Amino acid sequence: MNAPPVRVLLCDDHVIVRAGLLALLDSAPDVDVVAEAGTGEEALALAARHHPDVVLMDLQLGQGIDGVETTRRLAAVPGEGPRVLVLTTYDTDADVTRAIEAGATGYLLKAERPEELFAAIHAAAEGRTTLSAPVASRVMANLRRPRPTLTDRELDILAQLAQGLNNRDIAKALFIGETTVKTHLRRIYEKLGVDTRTGAVAVAKEQRLLP
Repeated sequence: MNAPPVRVLLCDDHVIVRAGLLALLDSAPDVDVVAEAGTGEEALALAARHHPDVVLMDLQLGQGIDGVETTRRLAAVPGEGPRVLVLTTYDTDADVTRAIEAGATGYLLKAERPEELFAAIHAAAEGRTTLSAPVASRVMANLRRPRPTLTDRELDILAQLAQGLNNRDIAKALFIGETTVKTHLRRIYEKLGVDTRTGAVAVAKEQRLLP
């Protein structure tokens, strides 16, 4: 007996991209596109209505919630919710990390060949992880890269920094002087290889130094 086709929901804010994917998946064996969405909110509503096995998710969705937040909400659905397979052009460390932490089963780049997309959809439906080769290389490199060692005080300051506090507010929150805050910030920048507050927070999140 043949297995039923994998039920897929497309989520991409570009109509032309969705049309191309729909035409491509129509030719795929054992794949049935049950709905298509242009926003994260629409994807959540359609997923609740059509119960797809896999959601093909772009990361940047224009207005409304992005692909990462949509993925997080789909992954939080009680019971057996859909698997999310990210299909995007973005492959930065931050994008990959955010998507995987949100609950994405796989991460594919739009430059992949059709047969690789078909295989990834079936793998996602079975709960198996598929990563594009460049993405897999990035993940392995990050795992092998030694994490910067920050002191407890530096981590405290970094956490305050992530909340958007300025030096004066950080000093008040931690009961230290502003000069001390500046000294710690210089050391944090050196250890993380950055020169801005935004860069420090971004790298800290990539390295999982912050919650």
